[in-house]
Amino acid sequence: MNLTEKNFMLYAAHFYDIKRAVSEDEFQEDLKRFQYLKRLFKRYEEDDDLRVRLILNHIIILYNCFGPSATNMLFMKLGGYHSYLKTFMIFLSYMPEEVAYEETVLKNNDIAIDNGIALELRNL
Repeated sequence: MNLTEKNFMLYAAHFYDIKRAVSEDEFQEDLKRFQYLKRLFKRYEEDDDLRVRLILNHIIILYNCFGPSATNMLFMKLGGYHSYLKTFMIFLSYMPEEVAYEETVLKNNDIAIDNGIALELRNL
C-alpha cells in the first residue's frame, strides 16, 4: 500500500497494532503524536528548545503502535523537519536506506543530520 495524504487514516489503521488499543479514542490519541512531534520540532527550530526525551518517547510509542510502517508516516507528516527526524531515527536504529510516501522517495544519504540534535543525543 502506497502512503498518501488521502489514504493516511486507512494506512494507519491497517498497520495499527490492534492488541494495544482499547478503543478508537486510543487510536486517535496515538495519531496525535505526529502533531506533537511537529510542534516539538517547530519549537526547536524557532526557539532552540529541544525536548529530547519527549521526542524519543513519542517516536518509540509510534513504532510500538505502527511498527516499521511508522517510518513512512513520520517522514510524510513531518515534512520540513526531515533532518531532525533522521537524527533521532539513526539514534534509535530505525532509519532505513529509503523512505517512500506519495510520489516522494527519500534516500538516507540525501537527508542531512542535525548536529545540535546529534550532540544532545550523544550526551544521553
